[in-house]
Amino acid sequence: MDGTILVADDDRTIRTVLTQALTRAGCKVHATSSLVTLMRWVEEGKGDLVISDVMMPDGNGLDQLPLIAEQRPGLPVIVISAQNTIMTAIQATEADAYDYLPKPFDLPDLMKRAARALEVKRRAPAPRTEAADSDTGEDLPLVGRTAGMQAIYRLVARVMNADLPVLITGESGTGKSLIARAIHDLSDRRTLPFVVATGSDLAQMEGPSALISRVRNGTLLFDEVGDLDEDAQARIVRMLDSFTDNAPRIMATSQADLALKLDQGKFRSDLYYRLGGVTLAVPSLRERVEDIPLLATHFFARSERDGLPMRRFAQQALELVRAYSWPGNVRQLENTIRRLSITGGEEEISRAEVELVLGNQPAIEPLTGGSDREKLSTSIEKHLRRYFDLHGGQLPPPGLYQRILREVELPLIEIALDATGGNQAKCADLLGINRNTLRKKITDLDIRVTRRRKLM
Repeated sequence: MDGTILVADDDRTIRTVLTQALTRAGCKVHATSSLVTLMRWVEEGKGDLVISDVMMPDGNGLDQLPLIAEQRPGLPVIVISAQNTIMTAIQATEADAYDYLPKPFDLPDLMKRAARALEVKRRAPAPRTEAADSDTGEDLPLVGRTAGMQAIYRLVARVMNADLPVLITGESGTGKSLIARAIHDLSDRRTLPFVVATGSDLAQMEGPSALISRVRNGTLLFDEVGDLDEDAQARIVRMLDSFTDNAPRIMATSQADLALKLDQGKFRSDLYYRLGGVTLAVPSLRERVEDIPLLATHFFARSERDGLPMRRFAQQALELVRAYSWPGNVRQLENTIRRLSITGGEEEISRAEVELVLGNQPAIEPLTGGSDREKLSTSIEKHLRRYFDLHGGQLPPPGLYQRILREVELPLIEIALDATGGNQAKCADLLGINRNTLRKKITDLDIRVTRRRKLM
């Protein structure tokens, strides 16, 4: 990899790490904590690639992208940001950034993207649309730095102005309808109607015509399409076949496994293929535990804006919240935090308070199809296939093997330690590994060991 790279970030550690890594890779690097300096370098013709943070002491890095495109057409920009919201990804895409990565980023992944950026001749830049300058969607709880959510953001950015139908799948409470609404509100159809069609709208023969008159050429969303009966499915197929050039954008949500329903003969194949132009699989909250603190902060701030007392989780309380299975996903988390905001006294929420609230809620993970005797390997296979699908046809970041092993090892060791009351000798014996190996894994995985009454 060769070329000159301009790095702009107000974090000295990030500047140092990037400078060292890029220099070792054969590049020349100019690093700064100032957007003014970055833009001066761009104006002087320096640099073959820009890597820039968003929030800088002297401005917003996204605001500089149109200026960079105007002064240096074809100069690729990789945006990195700790603002892990869907709007950041959308704004970066609409401002014609070459790529977008959330912080904390995977350094080998960033290096690979930088190498590609240096090799690719940039296309002519597209002007920013008004969606990038609006605050549409800022109130949506679509925040997260996990790979699954970042993949969703990038897919939304790619499909929002495409004419392809979009199928959004995921468990109840994951935010499927919010993502559909975000796609509409950030698209060229944002000024046109957004109509949600339910089973009752399709129960009568005249239902489809009424929907068409309401939606015009806006966006029509079929909510929980997997729950519709055969008559409703047939009416949708006839409706879609009747559309002309000025047809509405079609989207659908489903928490049911449509492929399984198709195999069981409970879902029409012609409808299945008409709706599946692009599929966005929304991860459950259990699959994005690292996003829980971000979501909690968002919901606490929303409650405070509504006039409720400012509250926050104590560390032990947050650990309990992270360990809970959240069968109702983000919606259940939001309702729980709302309840804690209303009923609590002290600013800091204790573990006992969380236990009291969660003790009255279901803690069983919902079944998403298949047998309750399903093998662990089968469940893991399904999870991994969905993980690959979330990357929209691109490969996941390098280092997948170790990341997956960590995901399996962490809960296994934590549960084994809990079952043995924190006794590491018994835990090592239970797992069938050396005690020193267990100690090293506890350190590497940052597992907190607490002695307590053991199960056996």
